[in-house]
Amino acid sequence: MPSPDALMIFAAGFGTRMGALTRDRPKPMIEVAGRPLIDHALALAEGAGIARMAVNLHYRPEPLRAHLAGRPGIRLSEERPEILDTGGGLRQALPLLGGAGAVFTLNSDAVWTGPNPLTALAAAWDPARMDALLMLVPAARARGHAGRGDFLADPTGRLVRRDADGPEGLVYTGAQILRTGTLGRVPARAFSLNTVWDAMIAAGRAFGLVHPGGWADVGRPDGIALAEAMLAGAEAADG
Repeated sequence: MPSPDALMIFAAGFGTRMGALTRDRPKPMIEVAGRPLIDHALALAEGAGIARMAVNLHYRPEPLRAHLAGRPGIRLSEERPEILDTGGGLRQALPLLGGAGAVFTLNSDAVWTGPNPLTALAAAWDPARMDALLMLVPAARARGHAGRGDFLADPTGRLVRRDADGPEGLVYTGAQILRTGTLGRVPARAFSLNTVWDAMIAAGRAFGLVHPGGWADVGRPDGIALAEAMLAGAEAADG
């Protein structure tokens, strides 16, 4: 199986941790370095040559819908009446992505420097061994993220969950390739992709890839400054 040719961008969340910044707009429309977060995500997709995309909408959808209107290759998946979380949201959007198979997914609330994570995932994707390939960063390099990591990886990249009292681990960045066939086995309408990952981990088919560049989680107001400083530093180094 070749690498996927479709991408799901998650953009439906409430952005509660952003406080007043999301009072009248969804989080993907918050600007970082002069561009809405959603445009940072779309630039990664364009750089990776992905032409078919779905973006989910729920909270304050109007500004995001207007911003994306008329853009080729982008289909909108509105989640009504309730938000469907990552697993349910991806399952609803599958017809817009060409149906079952493997797809890229990308969170819209992060900013990156260094190699394009989607291109790197495509190059490392091995469907003979993998049902999921997650892009990760060590917890010490996860700007704007307070946790100690979600996963540990063995020398081959195979993932296990990090014990709560165990060593610092790897943080999921919000970018991955995922086989979607198991989504239909979950009875709930709204569910997290953690449910799917846990089954793949148990089967030994969830893998991780460590991003060598910068990554900033823009989930809270202080993440904006952290992301902008990271981008400025990368530009200065390139210059």
